[in-house]
Amino acid sequence: MESNPGQAELISIVIPALNESASLEELGRALLAVGERRGLQLEVIFVDDGSSDGSWDKIRGLAACDPRVRGIRFRRNFGKAAALAAGFDAALGQVVFQMDADLQDDPAELPEFLAKLAEGFDVVNGWKRVRMDPWHKVWPSRVFNWLVSSLTGLKLRDHNCGFKCFRAEVVKELPLYGELHRFIPVMAHARGYRVTELPIEHHPRRYGRSKYRFHRFVKGFLDLLTVVFLTVFGQRPLHLLGGIGLPAFLLGAAGLTYLGVCWILARFQVHGFGPIGTRPLLVYSLACLTIGFQMLSVGFLAELVASQNVRHEPQYTVAESIPPGKGTGQ
Repeated sequence: MESNPGQAELISIVIPALNESASLEELGRALLAVGERRGLQLEVIFVDDGSSDGSWDKIRGLAACDPRVRGIRFRRNFGKAAALAAGFDAALGQVVFQMDADLQDDPAELPEFLAKLAEGFDVVNGWKRVRMDPWHKVWPSRVFNWLVSSLTGLKLRDHNCGFKCFRAEVVKELPLYGELHRFIPVMAHARGYRVTELPIEHHPRRYGRSKYRFHRFVKGFLDLLTVVFLTVFGQRPLHLLGGIGLPAFLLGAAGLTYLGVCWILARFQVHGFGPIGTRPLLVYSLACLTIGFQMLSVGFLAELVASQNVRHEPQYTVAESIPPGKGTGQ
């Protein structure tokens, strides 16, 4: 992305927050201090994802003290993906960061991400080389990272790291819903963007409590299957569904053709051929023919949907923003 000579790029930092009031002021001041020390032009966008602990009051206080701080408040909890999508939509910078609000990621590492981005990459994914989390978070995460790398072909050691850096065009282009935020590097890689990772320091949690629950691992696996389908077959779903349906349809058709010949020969009392109504092959052939036809039909319908340029409605609603109307559609 081109910029005017002598003019520093604006850097947007998007921070989803759910009941993180204890850490917001410290995080905001630390980010702004890093910007001043390194001469970075920053905007910090806090997205209050339906907090009930006074987080929005802290965000309003920070915004009142410094115009570089902006805030978006959801009417209720919509999830991290929606919070990031709202922040990305509102971001005005040429470079966009995402980071968590719990202070486990170090704001002082912003320049290292920018240096890596300057090497020609489009996405820089953090890698918590040493994780300061309990074992029941670390081991499922390792299994998850292995699965994602194996199924998508993008070899990263920490796909789910909350500290990432992007060129603005990446986050403006990618759709986020459900919990697909953890697969932003995968989706960017599938679209041809250059993705790399950067080792970062991970600090022990000092405020709040983890939002991790075991059911998120299950949801993450299901979302992984969604991403694999979208990235590999999103523009050609018939290749997947038809690849299953067509062989089943042909197998069923071949079985019924054979049984039809047997029935005709039995009607002419040819020796060795009898009734076909009790043969298991009849049931199997009908099942294959039905399944194959259904898969092909669904595949054609999916192709029809994929061929339409449908603009989805936002998956969140904003109650208020600071400053009002700036990049949020208000």
